Amino acid sequence: MSTQIKGVFSANQTAAQAIVTCMKNEGIDKVFCVPGESYLPLLDALYDEPSIDVISARHEGGAAFMAEGYAKASLKPGIVLATRGVGATNLSIGVHTAYQDSTPMIVFLGQVDSRFRGREGFQEVDLEQYFAPIAKWAVEIKHPERVPEIVSRAFHIARSGRPGPVVISLPEDVLPKVGQMIFNPLMNVPKPAPSQREVHEIKRILSEARSPLIIAGGGIKTAEAEEVLLSFAEKNHLPVMASFRRHDVFPNDHSLYVGHLGLGTSKEVLRTVEGADVIIAIGSRLSEVTTQDYQLITRDHRLIHIDISFDTIGKVFVPELGIVSDAKEALEKLLDIELSPCWHDWVTERNEAVRKSSLLQVSEKDVINKHIIKEMVNSLPADTVITNDAGNFAGWLHSYYPFQEKHTYVGPTSGAMGYGLPAALGAKLAYPNKTVVSLSGDGGFMMTVQELETAVRYNIPVIALVFNNQSYGTIRMHQEIVYPHRVMATDLGATSFSELAKSVGAYGYRVETIEEFESALNKALKHNHMTVIEILTDVEQISVNATIEDLRKKH
Repeated sequence: MSTQIKGVFSANQTAAQAIVTCMKNEGIDKVFCVPGESYLPLLDALYDEPSIDVISARHEGGAAFMAEGYAKASLKPGIVLATRGVGATNLSIGVHTAYQDSTPMIVFLGQVDSRFRGREGFQEVDLEQYFAPIAKWAVEIKHPERVPEIVSRAFHIARSGRPGPVVISLPEDVLPKVGQMIFNPLMNVPKPAPSQREVHEIKRILSEARSPLIIAGGGIKTAEAEEVLLSFAEKNHLPVMASFRRHDVFPNDHSLYVGHLGLGTSKEVLRTVEGADVIIAIGSRLSEVTTQDYQLITRDHRLIHIDISFDTIGKVFVPELGIVSDAKEALEKLLDIELSPCWHDWVTERNEAVRKSSLLQVSEKDVINKHIIKEMVNSLPADTVITNDAGNFAGWLHSYYPFQEKHTYVGPTSGAMGYGLPAALGAKLAYPNKTVVSLSGDGGFMMTVQELETAVRYNIPVIALVFNNQSYGTIRMHQEIVYPHRVMATDLGATSFSELAKSVGAYGYRVETIEEFESALNKALKHNHMTVIEILTDVEQISVNATIEDLRKKH
């Protein structure tokens, strides 16, 4: 007597067709790529699958950022395809971003014919070796029959534990080969929970606290634990701080919100961490930026570190209590504990401190950057998704924009330039009914500006704000701090991004005043088309808190 395992089926397919079947089984409906001859059979197999949209970008780096932004927004793995060595190396910036940002991604890369490997064939790179340090797994498919097994495992690895990118190398001679493919049921994503003993330990440590603090990271977003975090914090009157570029894990207008740990964080926010006696870090790897060069958490803090990755706990700080757990599972267990909070006054004080430091009042003395954040708050829907590039311009966003709802922010903790626009396109495809706005400097925007044409071609209507000060501003700031008056390689030429946008069919506006910006933003919100609003700014105001003259006076 034979038994049939539920969900198992087989099909006589090419390796390329089997990859598409795996994608469909995993619920994938968006794929990003730059086409290449090394994986033409895969493109052809996608032609026969109407349920999967293929977005062809202008550069592999742009395609990878789109996939990463889509994955962050949709909470599904981002899929990106590219050709062998040259395409693969171009998109590696997106792989590194997905790795540092804990974003699930599957990267399918064409590879040279198996018979030519090791001869320095056309565009040959050892993809497994190249991507091994910045991917959770890098593997090459050598036999067509193993496609279902390897691709299924790739999805499982990308989504399980601390999520991240998986790279699959596809030799061009393997893709058209036919085999008997056996497809197994989808693997579940493990969601470990803390033991009862660990829950008791957390209760014991918190009951001894006088000024506790929660630092909430990206694991909250991955686990979709925003509501349960809010419930746990409210039940026990615990203050919550967001880790670097995870602004939307907790409503910024809540009385328990005490700030965001990022670049240029205000001294008042840092004082909150310094004044905490117990820190509960949930779903955060306690990165260099979050912990201010690994200096913010000290031996004076009692640290409880809850993370889904065993490797993350104790990697940079040794906790008093380390717990391997999914963030939502842990917080649901913690809802059962009963505390007697004695820290109300401290929480009120720290909330008031962050409210004062992030108060969004503007006057004629303020630079246009701050006025623009104020207008964004006034004009954008509350559920608008904001993306940003790397650069000092983002300091005004991070300091003053209140993220009040979940799923409203997508940003690179890797600090990758060129991220803002393509990530916004990915986020818009994940949330077609939401307004999506990207913020970029002129340096970063130019790195992926070609994706404006992609947005127009596929009718992906996002609003791109470009702060143009004709400088690599962040580097100029550091240059002035260390080598004042010695400007080298950071000045940029004049570029009209509004006219560039128009040349590819997008709408473009160039503004110098807040009144002009208000008009342009209102038009962009009404016409629902890819729009670039170029904002002319002065390099002298190099950051939120300093001018170039200020920095030079310190020497």
